Amino acid sequence: MKLKRVVVTGLGTINPLGLNVEDTWKKLCEGKSGIALATNFDLEDVPSKIAGQVNNFDPLDYIVPKEVKRMDRYCHFSIAAATQAMENSGLEGQIDPDKLGVITGTGIGGMQTFEQQTSNFLTRGPKRISPFFIPMMISNIAAGRIAIKYNARSINFNVTSACASSANAIGEAYRAIKYGAAEAVIAVGSEAAVTRFTLSGFSVMRALSTRNDSPETASRPFDKERDGFVLAEGAAALVLEEYEHAKSRGAMIYGEMVGYGATCDAFHITMPAPSGEGGAHSMRNAIEDAGISPEDVQYINAHGTSTPLNDKSETQAIKTVFGDYAYEVKINSSKSMLGHGLGAAGALESIIVVKSIQEQKIHPTTNLTTPDPECDLDYNPEGTIPLAIEYSISNSFGFGGHNATLVFKRYDD
Repeated sequence: MKLKRVVVTGLGTINPLGLNVEDTWKKLCEGKSGIALATNFDLEDVPSKIAGQVNNFDPLDYIVPKEVKRMDRYCHFSIAAATQAMENSGLEGQIDPDKLGVITGTGIGGMQTFEQQTSNFLTRGPKRISPFFIPMMISNIAAGRIAIKYNARSINFNVTSACASSANAIGEAYRAIKYGAAEAVIAVGSEAAVTRFTLSGFSVMRALSTRNDSPETASRPFDKERDGFVLAEGAAALVLEEYEHAKSRGAMIYGEMVGYGATCDAFHITMPAPSGEGGAHSMRNAIEDAGISPEDVQYINAHGTSTPLNDKSETQAIKTVFGDYAYEVKINSSKSMLGHGLGAAGALESIIVVKSIQEQKIHPTTNLTTPDPECDLDYNPEGTIPLAIEYSISNSFGFGGHNATLVFKRYDD
């Protein structure tokens, strides 16, 4: 069979820097931070008190009041981002419902609902649990809700692979279109896990930054003084569409997706393989799938979490794949300003890659002030710079050893 081309025709996001794509992109290019002291709950006894939280978001802008009460915050974010992306694409009403799919990615799902209903159960008994507890909490419900909203009757499921979740969701959406299972897929990543419980859990693992006196500088990917990641929330959505279908309806095409790689370290439940071989394998597979060589890639949006182990192993993985050219390719980490959105990160960073290709420039990696001898590549710490980008890749790695790499290309008719 003839493989299909896959293009990006819609973008949408809700995140700590902005409530839409353009505001987010503008602030990233300005080097602004969305990280601050966490609010809405007591963190006096929790070591990490900082987070990337979404502010001024009203789910009623996207969802009717009755349904808002029957959804978790992560689902609010999912529907908002998907709505933006679909409106941006102009796809609604322009596709056979049987050819429109939805694939979501979330690492945790309805954590706020889980915490609230667990508290009700423990303090007030089983009869005080909400009848909507299960359909609010389960991680696949956003995919189902979005499908109902858009009458999307094709492929539909959720991916949970920790911090690689939404990158895998996008990759699977790409494959579904490439091999003819769908003509378009709404691919979404969402997370709303900034809670006292979650912050406590990651804190006892010593995974989070405790730079509480300086939240904006806490996320320091590839810096020698990095001490952990900063938990964040939000959602991002991309409409992926078969090229001929998009062209026939005169759609605005942001870029083309041309490669996907997914692997596992098979090494440790939380630590990456020290030499980065799993990430390297993922990048190699994605580049091979795209039919290009490493030297064809101008820009890498790194997983870049600001943890001591990840940044070192990702740097090594890039060197393994790119060889001497690793020192020429431009790299940045969006998490330096957004924090780590867990399962939502891959989708948001994919939007950033697409915008970078469209605008032919890349944002800085902020807070990189003390060079680490083991992280010695070009992470673009100086500021936003123009860059001629033909191909770019986005890396996402997660607990359990999950690795996902996506390759995007400048659109050329």
